[in-house]
Amino acid sequence: MDLAKPRIDFGLTTDNIEPMLRFWQDEVGLPFDHLLKIRRGHDQHRHDALGSVIKINHPEGQLPEGPPTGYRELYIAREGLDAPKPMVDPDGNRITLVPPGWRGIGQIGVRLAVRDLAAHRRFYTEALGLTEEPWDGGAAFRGGDSLLIVEESADAPTPGVRPGGKGWGYITCQVFKVDKEHAFVLAHGGGEATAPITLGTTARISMVTDPDGNRIELSQRASIVGSLEPQTS
Repeated sequence: MDLAKPRIDFGLTTDNIEPMLRFWQDEVGLPFDHLLKIRRGHDQHRHDALGSVIKINHPEGQLPEGPPTGYRELYIAREGLDAPKPMVDPDGNRITLVPPGWRGIGQIGVRLAVRDLAAHRRFYTEALGLTEEPWDGGAAFRGGDSLLIVEESADAPTPGVRPGGKGWGYITCQVFKVDKEHAFVLAHGGGEATAPITLGTTARISMVTDPDGNRIELSQRASIVGSLEPQTS
């Protein structure tokens, strides 16, 4: 995968927006970047984490309860720390601030629980083209400055079971050509959650899935690559 931005973004969804914004801005200390109107009744509060966007999605209404996705934790490198500092936001999402360089995390890391490590190793190296790095108890895959940490777990999502609406939901990879990358992922074992669509003048996006059904957004963002024209080659 040809990344247009050498970092992975991470998105969550909440119906508890005010306490969540206070936590992420005041306690985690992430700068608020801007509010993006995804569609009528759906706001996205975008925050900067060392060049990665932490996207706090807030649709109207109460979100359904349900099983979580495989995304379990966000690590953020923070100067001045001597040891990891675990935190939990008002919705129960786990965040750990870590000293820069801790276990190879110099920017952000995303921890993912899966049922079959071998299947996900193939997917993340062959379908997404990420580079594997050592990680005790699992495997880690480098996406630019960001690290995706994959660990095998019996309580990882069962493929085909739709997760609830709250919590960690997806990672985002910024790419130059969404249609091309989307087709490549599908041809190499990925699933399709959303075919490529254009969102006004902001971005052309799609959503693919890993072997457990965890969602990965592919985004061709105008502010990064310029054109939103579909390109398949």
